[in-house]
Amino acid sequence: MINHEAALQAALIARLRGDDALDALTGGRIWDGEPAKRVFPYVTVSRVESRPVRADGGGVEQVLTLTGHSRFEGLEEARAMSAAIRAALHEADLTAYLAAEGVRVVNPRVTFADVFGSPEGRRSHAVVRVRAVTEAVASGA
Repeated sequence: MINHEAALQAALIARLRGDDALDALTGGRIWDGEPAKRVFPYVTVSRVESRPVRADGGGVEQVLTLTGHSRFEGLEEARAMSAAIRAALHEADLTAYLAAEGVRVVNPRVTFADVFGSPEGRRSHAVVRVRAVTEAVASGA
C-alpha cells in the first residue's frame, strides 16, 4: 500500500529546501517536526490532514499546515517566509520531488496564510496551508 501522506510531505519538504528565496531566509532549516535544537528562523510541517477521495484508496485529499518560526523583531521575516512558501508551492509541479514511486500530486494549492506575533512579542509565526490530492499511478506512468 502506498503511503500518500509520506510521499506528499517528502515532496513538499524537498521543494521548499530547494527554493532559493526560502533558503536565503532559513538556511535550509525545513523540518517535518520541531527540531531538537532550534536555530531560527525555520519551517516545520505542523499538521497533516488526509481523507480518501476514492473508494479503492487510490486517491487522497491532503491539507498540510506549514509553520514558519522567527525571532525577528516584528513580522517582516515571518511575512517573507509566508510569501516564499506560497510562491514555492502554489500550483507547483512536484513530480521531480516525489520519492515514492507510484504517486503523483494533483493541483497543490495554498489555501490559507496567516502571519502573527506571539503574545510575549519575542517570536513571530507564518502559518501556510497547502491542499493537494495525491493519486496512485501505475509504475512507470
